[in-house]
Amino acid sequence: MNLSKRGEYALRALIDIGIAFELGRPRLQVSELAAKEKLPVKFLEQILTQLKAAGYVKSKRGKFGGYSLAKRMDRIKFGPVVRLIDGPLAPIPCVSQTSYVRCTCPDEVHCGLRMLMLDVRNAIAKILDRYTLAEIVEITLRKLRRDKVTPLFLQPSKGLVPILPPELTGKIIISRN
Repeated sequence: MNLSKRGEYALRALIDIGIAFELGRPRLQVSELAAKEKLPVKFLEQILTQLKAAGYVKSKRGKFGGYSLAKRMDRIKFGPVVRLIDGPLAPIPCVSQTSYVRCTCPDEVHCGLRMLMLDVRNAIAKILDRYTLAEIVEITLRKLRRDKVTPLFLQPSKGLVPILPPELTGKIIISRN
């Protein structure tokens, strides 16, 4: 398995959209994602179009448009996304479960290289098929909070008037009359 730049950016875009969702931003514009990841907008649009066609994200046009998740985060596993973008997880074709091709080895059953690469393939698949987007978003947010790093997609407060009484918020509300 070789994770291409396209595959890497697809996974990072999903994580970014998931983080934004958790922070109260249900949609992100392509330009925001491209700026954060330092990618050309057109390249990221192609990746998001592929994710959209597979049902991972959805889009909305207009001023408040952008991309959002089309599935719950706990239903998105990384293995299928990597397979969608980059193809089989197997490092050599003779151990692939989805794109098997017989190798040039004369005795495939007793081939030491095939046995090793099958273990590699199975280890990669086990990890990628286990983790959900929800878990990775949670881990990422936990680490950002621990390191006191403000998440990029957190919108600053717009100076809204508190709706709770002062005894609940610990703040004094000044009348504007």
